[in-house]
Amino acid sequence: MSKREAAKFKIDRRMGENIWGRGKSPVNKRSYGPGQHGQRRAKKLSDYGTQLQAKQKLKGYYGNITERQFRRYYQEAARRPGDTGENMIGLLERRLDALVYRAKFAPTPFAARQIVSHGHVKVNGKRVTIASYQLREGDLVELSAKAREMALILEASKSPERDTPDYLEVDDGKSAKFLRTPKLADVPYAAQMAPHLIVEFYSR
Repeated sequence: MSKREAAKFKIDRRMGENIWGRGKSPVNKRSYGPGQHGQRRAKKLSDYGTQLQAKQKLKGYYGNITERQFRRYYQEAARRPGDTGENMIGLLERRLDALVYRAKFAPTPFAARQIVSHGHVKVNGKRVTIASYQLREGDLVELSAKAREMALILEASKSPERDTPDYLEVDDGKSAKFLRTPKLADVPYAAQMAPHLIVEFYSR
């Protein structure tokens, strides 16, 4: 099971935003933070606090990414030509579990990670169990026959909460082709992400 399964919505409440756009998010009813002091007036964040919050929000969005992994994405993005923030978004969206979530094979990034780690996903015909596996343009991701019958996946594929982005080509909840690496504007985040603040945070 995902280690954050029981507490994932705490991220929503800490940020004060419904970052996955889910109807079950407690922010829809309580827009203040968790705990007995949650309703106190929020203090104005410093530049550092704003940058840290942007990092925590994007890192939390993709499930169980550790700080070490997330920093590596930044370092790889910084090495590549072009805008570091855009490069970072592209690397995160090339993760296998991110595609499984975007293609609506799973209701949450946490469930997507679990589906991959349990061996229900193939990339170009080969089973892959590493959630952070980096896809290339043109890769075909398929669900196993067993996974296609799972109630969790059937419900996710019919969910009206979100649409599949145009950088994927999805075949009726069975397979998805990764067409191209997206830019920030292409990614259907439910909350506004600010990768430029994350670049500022790590480049201090």
